[in-house]
Amino acid sequence: MVYAAIDRQVLLSVAVPAGTSVRGALLKSGVGQTFPELDLAVCPVGIFGKVVADPASRPVQDGDRIEIYRPLLADPKEVRRLRAAKAAEAKARNQ
Repeated sequence: MVYAAIDRQVLLSVAVPAGTSVRGALLKSGVGQTFPELDLAVCPVGIFGKVVADPASRPVQDGDRIEIYRPLLADPKEVRRLRAAKAAEAKARNQ
């Protein structure tokens, strides 16, 4: 299980009984005590970079890397658009 906050990250190895859901593994991991700002009941999660749509019903399999996602601070598309507009403006000024 992995989670990266702004200032630190954690990688945990968690053993759970067969049939445990992704959400159940999150709760058992104790990551909620380490990062109290996380709402483990609703936070978005994925396995190996693919979002899990319903973590409460998806069972964990041996070797799964559960990733806890945090909200983006800025939309990457918007950042690229603003950067391109700024570069175009600078180019127009220099001509």
